[in-house]
Amino acid sequence: MRVLLDENVPRKLKYRLAPEHDAVTVPEHGWAGLVNGALLRAADAEFDAFVTLDRGIEYQQDLSGLTIRIVVIRSFSNKYEDLLPLVASVHAALVRVGPGGLAHVAG
Repeated sequence: MRVLLDENVPRKLKYRLAPEHDAVTVPEHGWAGLVNGALLRAADAEFDAFVTLDRGIEYQQDLSGLTIRIVVIRSFSNKYEDLLPLVASVHAALVRVGPGGLAHVAG
């Protein structure tokens, strides 16, 4: 599965999603600075899933018509060390949520 990690997700987290998923960050893909609406539409055309720490994404953006899976990580910080315990839950959510679906992973 091709996974795009939002700018607010530490880059090193992509290595924890491999080898099951081919993950890349927004800046690595050349999309740094794209606002969420434009970013989601662009990602929808090229990726299977989007992982973010943006807790309000489903309220701030119109997700209707998108086929990309969205996984929202809810953590008290975006530090790599704080997100590591949630990696297994992120993996499970990527598999569980269907196209166009949204899942929350908390820790």
